[in-house]
Amino acid sequence: MRLSVFRSNKYIYAQVVDDAKRATVAAAYGKKAAEVGKLVAERAIKAGVKKIAFDRGRYRYHGLIKTLAEAAREGGLAF
Repeated sequence: MRLSVFRSNKYIYAQVVDDAKRATVAAAYGKKAAEVGKLVAERAIKAGVKKIAFDRGRYRYHGLIKTLAEAAREGGLAF
């Protein structure tokens, strides 16, 4: 399982992906990274996922990406 992150000019998107099944387990998007992180963590835990790998893609671990990751950790995800 991995938490994949995408950032556009307006929104930040996060989804928990099961690569073995090629399926999205949980997803969230919005304008505030902290809210998106907490929401995707809540949805992932509801789906039975607690341990993930953080896939930040081409983005540096800084700013919105860091805020989303910290909020997901506070929400209960372990990575």
